[in-house]
Order: sequence, then structure tokens, then C-alpha cells
Amino acid sequence: MAKRVEYRHIARLYDILDLPFEFSRYRPLRKLIWAGLKGRILDAGVGTGRNMAYYPAGSEMVGLDLSGAMLKRAAARRRRLGAKVELVEADITATAFPDNSFDAVVSTFLFCVLEPELQLPALRELARICRPDGEIRILEYAISAHPVRRAVMRLWAPWVRFAYGAAFDRETERYIPAGGLELVSTRFLHADIIKLLTARPRLE
Repeated sequence: MAKRVEYRHIARLYDILDLPFEFSRYRPLRKLIWAGLKGRILDAGVGTGRNMAYYPAGSEMVGLDLSGAMLKRAAARRRRLGAKVELVEADITATAFPDNSFDAVVSTFLFCVLEPELQLPALRELARICRPDGEIRILEYAISAHPVRRAVMRLWAPWVRFAYGAAFDRETERYIPAGGLELVSTRFLHADIIKLLTARPRLE
């Protein structure tokens, strides 16, 4: 409920606040995180729909978000782009999707927003709804090991929490084994502060 309230307030300003980062960091990464995926794909934490222009052609897309206000913005972007994507308002820790619903799941900065106690339930849900031979890609922040970048991130952290309810140091990969997933790879895409985790459901 708290996240719904936060994002109801920030939704109309979200794209404006995020614009400097979108152009300087995120746009070059969006093509990479969708490359090679096909079939039925979930955009988990679709937000205002920034990923829509990069969805794989011919795929059946579903965008999920907790915030109805953010989804309203996503629906407007869908109309502008003519994107084919079903938008669903739901909690990523407890969706109504059947088991094995998706060939792939992509999450861009969703886990930065999830509090530590929600990381494991969210990963378990992704493991449940992703097909056994599917792929889960999680894009998130990491605290830099570089002293200057690390100091800047520490300075930014209170604003990021206030504005987005997010954090740079979620370390989602440490929850992956308990979430029923196998970590396939970890790859930094922007310096040592934005990383792509690739995982798959762990076969019992």
C-alpha cells in the first residue's frame, strides 16, 4: 500500500525526474536487456512504459506494475507508440498468473524498489511464473567500489529513497538461490553501478 501511495504522487513527474538518467544511462541499455528474447514475455515493473519501444518484435508482451497511476502513464505511451502490450495492475510478490506463464521475465530497477523482506517472495513468484526453460533478467543498481562514485551514490541515496522509495544496495543476487532460481551470470552494463543479473528457474 505504501508503494502505491508513493507512486501515485510521483507518477506524473516520474519521467521528468528520470529524464537525465534516461538519456545518459538507461537508453543505451534497453536494447541489450531485451536482445534475444521471444515468446510470451513479462515486463515486471513496467512503470511508465519506458521499455515499450524496445520490446522484441512478434513477442506477446505483458507489463505488470503495482501502481495504477504509473500504468495510466504506460497506457498513454502504449497509444503513442502503437505498442502491443497487455497492462496488468498487480503485486509482483503475488500475481494471479498461472504457473509457467512466461518464456522470459525482464525487470528493470524493480528490485531496487522492493524492500529486503520482499526480495525473496518476488523472486519465488518469478520462478513460479517463468517456464522451466525460460530466462529471467534483472537490471538493478549496485554500490560502486570506486571511492568517488561510491561517495556520490551515498550522497544521492536519501533523495532516491525519498523520491522513489528505492535503494542502490539491494544485492538481489544473494536471494536468488533461496528464491528457487539459478544465477546464470552477473554483468555490469554501466561502470560498476548498473548490473544485469540473468537467472533461470532451478530444476529440482
